[in-house]
Amino acid sequence: MSEGDQIDDSKNEDAPGDESSQVQQEEPEEKIRKRDYIDIRSHPNVMKLLYKQGDQIVLFADKVLKFTGSGKMKYRYLMITDFAVYLIDPATDSLRRRIALAAVEKICVSELTDNFLIVIIPTEYDLLIASARKNEIITAFVEAYEPEVVSSNRFEYNASSDLVKQIEFEQIEGMWRILFSSIFFKEKIVERLCRKGSSYKFKQTARVKLPPYML
Repeated sequence: MSEGDQIDDSKNEDAPGDESSQVQQEEPEEKIRKRDYIDIRSHPNVMKLLYKQGDQIVLFADKVLKFTGSGKMKYRYLMITDFAVYLIDPATDSLRRRIALAAVEKICVSELTDNFLIVIIPTEYDLLIASARKNEIITAFVEAYEPEVVSSNRFEYNASSDLVKQIEFEQIEGMWRILFSSIFFKEKIVERLCRKGSSYKFKQTARVKLPPYML
């Protein structure tokens, strides 16, 4: 679904005097309050998006830090519903990414008491985020779809559709950090670069610190 999709609200209108339709509309409103830290009902575009997609229950909603393929950090609203995971631009309330829960294979977390987690999506590319409510995010995923939860201080994940990264979680003097220790392209990209005589494997070292409110 593109960000510019128009929402047809006509399907949500109640028929006059129809009590059953009123109950059907009120029930999702009540369920949407679960772990809602952004007050979803104050974001009309987000509400329209949920109604259009048919999501009935929002299990989690909060602002998180998302890591891009290049290692930069961006703020996003993370929503976990009974059908999908949504990443929304908090500045515009526009949809940036929708991930079907059925596409989620597992959740990776470190063995430290940090705020990082990785959502592994084999058919797309993975999602690396940081949140002070990491445990609540994991709980929401387990309630929605029961994915496997794996703990380790070193993971390999798909940072983008054609880029794989190896990352290491560490704690030094009470501070949590992520070390991006190795980056390499997927096989099809490697073959293309080799034909061009380019180097496809290289090292990059970058330690990432969270802003104070995320700690």
